[in-house]
Amino acid sequence: MKYYIDCEFIDDGEKIDLISIGIVCEDGRELYLQSAVFDPFIASQWIKDNVFGGLILCQHVLIQCTEDVYANRMIHGLQGQCVFKGPYGDMLGAYADCPWRTRKELRKELEDFMDAEEHGKPELFGWCSGYDFVAFCQLFGTMMDLPQNWPHYIKDLQQVLDDRDISDDELPEQEEGKHNALEDARHIKKLWGYIIHNDCWQ
Repeated sequence: MKYYIDCEFIDDGEKIDLISIGIVCEDGRELYLQSAVFDPFIASQWIKDNVFGGLILCQHVLIQCTEDVYANRMIHGLQGQCVFKGPYGDMLGAYADCPWRTRKELRKELEDFMDAEEHGKPELFGWCSGYDFVAFCQLFGTMMDLPQNWPHYIKDLQQVLDDRDISDDELPEQEEGKHNALEDARHIKKLWGYIIHNDCWQ
């Protein structure tokens, strides 16, 4: 099963801190999640200007925190995904429109979404995706801690473009949502299809 992946992350030269991940599957399923534990205060100005504005802010928190990335993320860093609670404090279920996840929650949803027994062995595709794959793997620990039957590599569109001497300006442009992980993943899927099925580049 083919999965097209994009991650947004903070890279400070020493560590890669996942912000969000978008995955589009060849069967039409999609997954978008945001990490509740990245540190927004170490983000570069470029990340603040280009990525933070595309994050989804959860509305199930204090009203003064629904329009501020920093406050919205901080609240979820303590609790993870928002949940319904019963009169006695018992958890009744998760709010589907809350995008924030702890690292444990991220791992669980990725394992369910890409379950090899249910959907077949995953094939991973990205674009200039070396750091994306590191951020992805680190959710499980090391690369060797990935679930059984998951690949230890990602197929990179840029290598195909270089091998076929195709420049970026020959590709369809992304129409909207640049630097939103899910929109980028959708575009990556579109580009892979465009390259593979364009006879003049076979």
